[in-house]
Amino acid sequence: MNSESRLGGEEGAVQVTAEPVVLEGNLSVPEVARGVVLFAHGSGSGRHSPRNRYVAGTLREAGLATLLVDLLTSEEEEVDLRTRQLRFDIGLLAERLVGATDWIAQNPDTRNLPVGYFGASTGAGAALAAAAERPEEVGAVVSRGGRPDLAGDSLSRVQAPTLLIVGGNDIPVIGMNREAMEQMHVEKELEIVPGATHLFEEPGALEEVARLAAEWFVHHLGSAPKTDAG
Repeated sequence: MNSESRLGGEEGAVQVTAEPVVLEGNLSVPEVARGVVLFAHGSGSGRHSPRNRYVAGTLREAGLATLLVDLLTSEEEEVDLRTRQLRFDIGLLAERLVGATDWIAQNPDTRNLPVGYFGASTGAGAALAAAAERPEEVGAVVSRGGRPDLAGDSLSRVQAPTLLIVGGNDIPVIGMNREAMEQMHVEKELEIVPGATHLFEEPGALEEVARLAAEWFVHHLGSAPKTDAG
């Protein structure tokens, strides 16, 4: 396990083992962290997504560690640029998130921290599918302009409290989120940001997403850290 992360909030490059591949990521851990949030990026995006990096910065200010990771390898990204298929392979992306979650549980900087998922667009579907596979490890999920419907049958098995954030002008996605909520049997909320479109590019829209996400994660992950079983 190769880790060059820094405690104290400085962001460091890490290599995240998610068998059978190794994923590139950026990890930042505040000195006193309430939890760690793993980001699941949307269609054709990755750890350098400016929107997710903005949200990650707000989460760090709230005392949360963040792990932004490319869910596809560089070779897979090249294939996806041509075919646009892997970005919709929710099973594969969820599998990678599960692997990254297991890596978090082994990394010395994060192993005692409760885990949350922040999913954007198609990444939200993968986040919910992964949360269903790791109910004891994942303590909260936030979706930004997400496609939770892509999680399919996994929705009914999600145990983590889930916040769905959708732009008020993103009409089709609002409907998809409401239908997905009906299949979930956990604490769940739908927050609609007035006047916002799918990418939350309007003034103040992304700031509202970050604020809502930080409040949700602090509330649900801000309990005492897990004991170190090792």
